[in-house]
Amino acid sequence: MPALLELKDIAAGYDGKEVLNGVNLKIAPEDFVGIIGPNGGGKTTLLKVILNLLEPTKGTIHKASELKIGYLPQVNNIDTRFPITVKEVILSGRFSSNKWWNKPTKKHLTKVDELLSFVGMDEYCNSAIGELSGGQMQRVFLCRALISDPNLLILDEPNTYVDKTFEANLYKLLAELNKKIAILLVSHDVGTISSMVKTIACVNGGLHYHASNKITSEILKSYNCPIEIISHGTVPHRVLKNHNHD
Repeated sequence: MPALLELKDIAAGYDGKEVLNGVNLKIAPEDFVGIIGPNGGGKTTLLKVILNLLEPTKGTIHKASELKIGYLPQVNNIDTRFPITVKEVILSGRFSSNKWWNKPTKKHLTKVDELLSFVGMDEYCNSAIGELSGGQMQRVFLCRALISDPNLLILDEPNTYVDKTFEANLYKLLAELNKKIAILLVSHDVGTISSMVKTIACVNGGLHYHASNKITSEILKSYNCPIEIISHGTVPHRVLKNHNHD
C-alpha cells in the first residue's frame, strides 16, 4: 500500500546545531505509530518537520497527494477569556482552502455535532470555551483536529490536560479512529500506548523503528533510547533514566 508520508535520511536542527540525523520513517494509511524518546531527543523537531514548520537540512520528504493532516498539539495557547464558543473553536480547524472564516456549511455543522458526540460533549456545542475544564478543552481540540477529515492524525502528548474520566476512554477513541485513518502519537506514557499502537519508534538524535508494539529493555538499549521498563503486577510502567545531551 502506498505511503501517506515518507521521510528519507532527514536531518534537522536549530541555529546550526543538529538535533536529528539519518531519520527514516514511512507512514501507511492503516498505521498507528507510537513515538517515544527522552526530552531533548528530537520528538518535537520531528513533528515540526512533518508539519512543515521546520525545513530539514538534509533528506527528502514525500507526501501523498491525498495527505491531510490533523494535529493536536501538546499545549494549546488559547485565551479562555476570549468570547468564542466550542463550536467556533472546532470550526476554526477547517483547512485554509475552505477559508475557515467563511460561513460554515451544513456539512461542517453536522460534523461538529458528530465529533462532540464522539468525545462525549454533545451538550457543550454552544458553551464558551472559558467555561470548560482543561480536559474538556483537550477534547474540543481533538475535535478541531478532526473537523477537516484528515487521513493522518498527529497527537503530541494528548493526555497532558485530559481529566481521568476522559483519559480512560481516549485510547478507545483512537482505536476507533485508526479503523479509518493513520495515527502518529507522541507520548511518555509508553506503558499505556504500547498496548494501543501497532508499531513504536524511538527518537533520540536518530529514529529507530520497531515494527511491533512489543518492546523490551534490551531493545531500547540497542536503540540508544534511555528508557527503562519496570513492571508492577500486570501494569507496565516506563520511566526515563538519567541522560545527558551535548
